[in-house]
Amino acid sequence: MIKFLSRLIKISLLFIAVGLLLRFYIMPQILFPLKYSDQVEKYSEKYNTDKYLIYAIIKTESNFNQNAVSPKNARGLMQVTEVTGIWAAENIGIKDFSTDKLFDPDTNIEIGCWYISKLMRQFDCCNTAIAAYNAGSGNVSRWLEDNMLSNDGLNLDSIPYSETENYVRKINITKKIYEYLYSKNN
Repeated sequence: MIKFLSRLIKISLLFIAVGLLLRFYIMPQILFPLKYSDQVEKYSEKYNTDKYLIYAIIKTESNFNQNAVSPKNARGLMQVTEVTGIWAAENIGIKDFSTDKLFDPDTNIEIGCWYISKLMRQFDCCNTAIAAYNAGSGNVSRWLEDNMLSNDGLNLDSIPYSETENYVRKINITKKIYEYLYSKNN
């Protein structure tokens, strides 16, 4: 009977250990993967953007589905619209660009990193740049001119689109999860 109880305790502890490992280490990394890390590392460095922000945008926009298409026809991992893709490709100097290349992870991530980097420089505030990535820089510029939405013309105190407000919140939470899971400073 004692051998049986001892074996039962060992098996129970093993199941608990495996359960904890799955819950706190393996499952979070499955839910928040570092897919396309070569491209994210390369282009986040090239365009001086936070790689965890890029992972958060990809996770939120497409859940790492390179073939994703939104109802507004945004394409690929970072959900780049055709118009933005053409404009960015011209500015970056991507040769032989066609909008079908927005499904190519390398092209999509480069354009997405370039664009969020441009928005960060334009708005000088991460949350404002994230809002512009979702709602467009023209909308955000108008919001910054509205005293009801921005006290200083630089930061948004309120976002009039609930979709964009939720998007900014989700990106920030997802970015923090990536930092927690993968930052060497933890």
